Amino acid sequence: MTPAERRASFSLAMIYAARMLGFFLVLPVFALEAARYPGGDNPALVGLGMGIYGLTQALLQFAYGIASDRFGRKPVIVAGLLVFAAGSVLAAWAPTMAWLVAGRAVQGAGAVSAAVTALLADLTRDTVRTKSMALVGASIGLTFAISLVAAPVLDARIGLSGLLGLTGVLAVLCIAMILWWTPAAPQRPTHIPRGKLSEVLKDASLLRLDVGVFALHATQTAMWFAIPALLVQAGLDQANHWWVYLPAVLASFVVMGGTLFPLERRGYLRAVFLSAVGLVLLVELGLAAAAANPALPVLSILLFLFFCGFNILEASQPSLASRLAPPHARGAALGVYNTLQSLGSFAGGAVGGWLAKSVGLSGLFGACAGLMLVWLVAAWPMRAPQARHSAEEVLADEAEAT
Repeated sequence: MTPAERRASFSLAMIYAARMLGFFLVLPVFALEAARYPGGDNPALVGLGMGIYGLTQALLQFAYGIASDRFGRKPVIVAGLLVFAAGSVLAAWAPTMAWLVAGRAVQGAGAVSAAVTALLADLTRDTVRTKSMALVGASIGLTFAISLVAAPVLDARIGLSGLLGLTGVLAVLCIAMILWWTPAAPQRPTHIPRGKLSEVLKDASLLRLDVGVFALHATQTAMWFAIPALLVQAGLDQANHWWVYLPAVLASFVVMGGTLFPLERRGYLRAVFLSAVGLVLLVELGLAAAAANPALPVLSILLFLFFCGFNILEASQPSLASRLAPPHARGAALGVYNTLQSLGSFAGGAVGGWLAKSVGLSGLFGACAGLMLVWLVAAWPMRAPQARHSAEEVLADEAEAT
């Protein structure tokens, strides 16, 4: 990477991480702390408070993506972070469960993931794009692991309202970072048309990735209805689950760095991508078999393998989406992509609990395996895009085409 690409990658990964840390810190303690609010004895309202963040994210991601094509990446990101900060303040102040739900909905309305990913794509060459996206994926995995350890400690000291206020502070820090550290996006010729939603919805290659990110995040979210229970059954106290999660996440980053990047340079991106989908499918089948008699070593190995596949896909999918999308419609394409990602998380959370109750944990993992099989079939015809070596080359190709 060039110095500018490194600065863009690290700054935008940190913005993503800070925002996701604020989100992840709340999840492990939300259900317990919500019971202390007036109206918190209503399970449906508590569930709405947890899920509505993802729902408003899903509804607005494509709108932010399209807006970033029209008005510029940075102004849209700043506007979204201001909305997220306002929602954090509202949720921290909330005197009742209904107000807490409203605050969470406003938080989710700051749906800047598509604009952040589009800006990262604007600032990096195709040849290093996957590595840049991997930094974002790694930041998400690390913040998830950190939140599992830090959330109970912080909750004991500052409570849920304090955690929600902390998310607002992180959003303000992100605004400062995007304004004064992240490089400016390259200027596009004014005669190039702006992206349209209809244009990206007709692209079969992009639709395959949209189906994939929905399947991956629905599976990942649904799994967490079962994994903690299996670890407890295997003899690991709930407070010590991070002993399994953190090493699995960190080791999977090493595997991703040693496989994805060198194999992509040699032209094997399609093979690595499809192998990662197949690996997650096999993990789900393994978890379905292990659910009847869970053993800690088996679960640890399966979770390590899951994170290997998951992190490879988290790095390569948005990179592929940004490279397959027309540059003038990149924000729109990534908006749809991030919308399907949020909908996948919402669907996994909504259906996962029902599956665990209706068909048991083995049935839940079996359903996840079936979803991954559908994705593998849909993804099989994919072709890796040809790499452009500079942002200027992308703009020149687009100008020539128009």
